[in-house]
Amino acid sequence: MTTGVWVLGDQLHPGQAALADQDRSRVRVLLIESAAWPSGRPVHVQKLVLVWSAMRHFAAELRLAGWSVDHLEVEDFGEALRSWIAREGIRELRLMEPADRPFRRMVEALALPVTLVWVPSNAFLWSRSAFAAWASGRRQLRMETFYREGRRRFGVLMAEGGEQPLGDRWNYDQENRRPPGRGLVGPEPLWFEPDAITGAVIAKVAALGERRLAAGASPLPGNLEPFRWGVTRAQAHAVLEHFIDTRLERFGPHQDAMVSGQPTLWHALLSPYLNLGLLHPLEVIRRVEAEGRARRTPLASLEGFLRQVLGWREYTHGLHHWFGEDYGASNHFDHHEPLPAFFERLGGSGMACLDDTFAAIRELAYAHHIQRLMLLANYGLIAGLEPAALTSWFRRVFIDGFDWVMETNVLGMGLFADGGRLASKPYAASGSYINRMGTYCKGCRFDPKQRTGEHACPFNTLYWDFLDRHRGSLGANPRMALVMKQLEKFPEGELEAIRSTAAAHRACVAGGV
Repeated sequence: MTTGVWVLGDQLHPGQAALADQDRSRVRVLLIESAAWPSGRPVHVQKLVLVWSAMRHFAAELRLAGWSVDHLEVEDFGEALRSWIAREGIRELRLMEPADRPFRRMVEALALPVTLVWVPSNAFLWSRSAFAAWASGRRQLRMETFYREGRRRFGVLMAEGGEQPLGDRWNYDQENRRPPGRGLVGPEPLWFEPDAITGAVIAKVAALGERRLAAGASPLPGNLEPFRWGVTRAQAHAVLEHFIDTRLERFGPHQDAMVSGQPTLWHALLSPYLNLGLLHPLEVIRRVEAEGRARRTPLASLEGFLRQVLGWREYTHGLHHWFGEDYGASNHFDHHEPLPAFFERLGGSGMACLDDTFAAIRELAYAHHIQRLMLLANYGLIAGLEPAALTSWFRRVFIDGFDWVMETNVLGMGLFADGGRLASKPYAASGSYINRMGTYCKGCRFDPKQRTGEHACPFNTLYWDFLDRHRGSLGANPRMALVMKQLEKFPEGELEAIRSTAAAHRACVAGGV
């Protein structure tokens, strides 16, 4: 009997569970590069290049390590998979559990003529059963509680004895919210020149885009070149070391800052490599903690970064599976506004903050977490955009976007579409926050101090309109009490002007502007 191991495009780690403990002489490894992936959802071209090039490089590395590997380029993976099974005499097909729920359902629906073995994933620190054990019976599933348990469980940044945090504090958020000063410029990221394999993938994606246009389909989003992301495990490790050497020390204070033309600042740029499996989260955590302690990195920066990997990343993945199938349809505020054309165009909103972020997405398929939460998702929340549509957009245009990442991050954290199952309050903010934490407003035609009239910042207008429209549900949230009291002080005439300005903005957006 020949055993097949199907390695998915986000499982590119040599120690992944489906390959573990297998006799290489009796196993054939399969990787499938399917053009059907971007056909249904127009995916950012740089994301396509990253995933397909990383798969090709991984296949080559497995062959060098002694595995028998088949890499298939197909239009649709279903028929190709059946042909491969028959040709190679596969009787048992092993897959590591996919991080995204929909993919497992799709594979099972194929009714393949083999014994299908799902191997529990080892791509995350918390298994799904361990997360379920933690979540069971809790009234609230708050990240801070989960994060502290993770610190204890994996012994990260703990004082001697393993029960208390290093430095006697779990959380350094207050130190890590510094607004950008004048002329703030982050270090240059580590980028790579495409090799021959990546060059071939770039050519393939370009041809795919041309075929779409010829067929009358919408173009694939983003700029194809220059492509500068790493595509191998060695390059991913180089980015990790570069982050430790040049960015870790100042990561904390400026992690919430937003600077025009500076989409990376001190951010690690490791999420694409973690989400493809080129890096394992535990190796990142151990390396960063060890080097951070040895170099006496400020604890606020060290804790701030490790919180993202050990806390938030594991938490959102766990919730994706814990919340279940219906979570993707969450729409607590009953929002149904269509996605504005400037989201699909990646520009042309007229708002400097959004257009600067769109420009970064066009070029890199990337924006940092505050741009995603407090600009893009915040706009979606207060403008009343349909949650599933915006979540799909996030998934398609970001280099690190997958279902498990974006469903909880966008629906739960960004849009409060789950009514508070994840976050304790909506992360809605006006132009004042953007003006304080970003550098965009000075170059914008909208005034962050105005909330009515043609020059009013849309974030101001939509923010107060959002609070007004949802007084009933928001008034019951104790964390919203202060701002709701402020809203109550507005004269009815001003409220009418806010409603009118918000309606004018929506009409303008609906007209394609």
